[in-house]
Amino acid sequence: MVDSPEIGREGNENYSDSSAADTDGFGPSTVQDDIILELKNLRTYFQTSYGTVKAVDGVSYHVRRGETLGVVGESGSGKSVTALSIMRLIPSPPGYIVGGEVILDGENVLDLSDAAMAKIRGSKVGMILQDPMTALNPVFNIENQVGEAIRIHQGVKGQTLADRIIHSLRQVRIPAAENRMKDFPHQLSGGMRQRVVGAISISCAPIVLIADEPTTALDVTIQAGYLRLLKEIQAETGVGIIFITHDFGIVAKMCDRVAVMYAGRIVETGDVRQIFNEPAHPYSEALLASVPKLEERTQRLYSIEGQPPPLFDLPPGCPFAPRCEFVQDVCREAFPVVSTLGEDHTASCWKIMDYDMSKADPDELAAAQSVSVVAAEEEPEVAEVVAD
Repeated sequence: MVDSPEIGREGNENYSDSSAADTDGFGPSTVQDDIILELKNLRTYFQTSYGTVKAVDGVSYHVRRGETLGVVGESGSGKSVTALSIMRLIPSPPGYIVGGEVILDGENVLDLSDAAMAKIRGSKVGMILQDPMTALNPVFNIENQVGEAIRIHQGVKGQTLADRIIHSLRQVRIPAAENRMKDFPHQLSGGMRQRVVGAISISCAPIVLIADEPTTALDVTIQAGYLRLLKEIQAETGVGIIFITHDFGIVAKMCDRVAVMYAGRIVETGDVRQIFNEPAHPYSEALLASVPKLEERTQRLYSIEGQPPPLFDLPPGCPFAPRCEFVQDVCREAFPVVSTLGEDHTASCWKIMDYDMSKADPDELAAAQSVSVVAAEEEPEVAEVVAD
């Protein structure tokens, strides 16, 4: 069971910002210092007829207890594939986790057997999918679907199981839970279905919750209520949340830190205020410039020129170079090393190093470049390693 975030609040021992006011609109910060999930140089590739798609190409980030990490970027940047890699749900073939580590509560889940991973999936880490209508099975009622994870991971049945199901539904503020658990998905509204998906994901008190654009299908008023609900659950349980979204408004309200992804890489990470006020990477700056501002009147909204590169045919150097207004020759030669700009604020851009490759540590520069692609004749060996 996850420790309550109330533990240690007195005296401010375990909180990075325990005295924070209600600055994000959904309650004070609940972030604690201990890291419960850490990705180290994670790489997930897909072998296709077009070539090797480097969907996740060296992603590293961490999540603390009680923290919400926002992962933003254009469609196809690798946000959802990273989440599925954490859950070990990559379809293989054609997908392979070819390298890196996923440290969950001190344990590398990539080293676990399928049976051991099945015990962690749903108990220690939960996931809220985008579309509740496809996430829920139309032929089973809510009681059956919420109760499945509880029955498997906690081994309860009978009235105890029913009580746990009702408790999970009440946690997501579903009224008359005793009656609604007998309903089928088509009998619920979109907002209620999304709450049921949330109830399934938190039913076994996970320490990490991955929310993959959970508000996409919701209207604005229901969206605000759902986000507030997630923050309330986080305050009650101390769960760390990875929130995948395109909406910077949600990031500003919901998240403590942000990781900006582009073409399978993390190009910048930092505190929400750092990213919004002083974005260091041109891509982060361009994304923020694309958000309409109510206080400004403009004839035409800003848009980033061009399209993201195909992940099976990435250009040499920085993948954002063809679309970047600050591009220099060095940007087309090598992917930039990670520069530390402050506490928890990093960015990968040659502009930070004055476009001078000689300022980069040779080992770090080599590590920043993409690993060599596995030859076609070696694919069965890769598949065997991933399966193990």
